[in-house]
Amino acid sequence: MKYLGNILHLANSGKLIVRSEQMPPAHAFVYTNDKQKIGKVYNIFGPVKNPYIAINLYRSVNKRDLESRQGEKLFVSTKREMEKESKKRRPLIFTR
Repeated sequence: MKYLGNILHLANSGKLIVRSEQMPPAHAFVYTNDKQKIGKVYNIFGPVKNPYIAINLYRSVNKRDLESRQGEKLFVSTKREMEKESKKRRPLIFTR
């Protein structure tokens, strides 16, 4: 996991806004300090050197709790992970 940035605030749309020092991968998973998966990168906007990141939170995440955690560090996954093992693509096998 790589450092993403610090929590700024929760937007009216329900997205969590984070200030970063680098460009994260699109649709990467976002984690807290205690390695809890809280959402995905939704949008990247603002200046190129210090962009703002909008994070689409999962329904199971307590939004009130995140509002009180302003300034906390968030991390982003370096590789796209599969949500479930059962959804792995299997190679196509053609038989005659």
